[in-house]
Amino acid sequence: QVQLVESGGGLVQAGGSLRLSCAASGRAFSSTVMEWFRQAPGKEREFVGAINWSGSITKYADSVKGRFTISRDNAKNTVSLQMSSLKPEDTAVYYCAAGQLITTSPRLYDNWGQGTQVTVSS
Repeated sequence: QVQLVESGGGLVQAGGSLRLSCAASGRAFSSTVMEWFRQAPGKEREFVGAINWSGSITKYADSVKGRFTISRDNAKNTVSLQMSSLKPEDTAVYYCAAGQLITTSPRLYDNWGQGTQVTVSS
């Protein structure tokens, strides 16, 4: 089973940027789809974005499209989430997940890292 470790979260003002990273181990990372999800207090975990194994296909939630960018480095077994023009509503714990297909559904995953907290102040 793949082990996932998210990092890079923090406190940022609205309009600012952050770059999250997810380090994966224990599996053939280069053949794995990676997805980002987030969970705000009192809300269900939701899809943020995804990237296929080669990086040639990405998919984003409408709420982050044009502001967030996913990339991956298969040589380093990492996937990144560059977040720009952050809004207070982006405040959440961000998680990455590894799978075989782009699902956009957190319910299909049972293996999660500890997540990384992103707080956007207004």
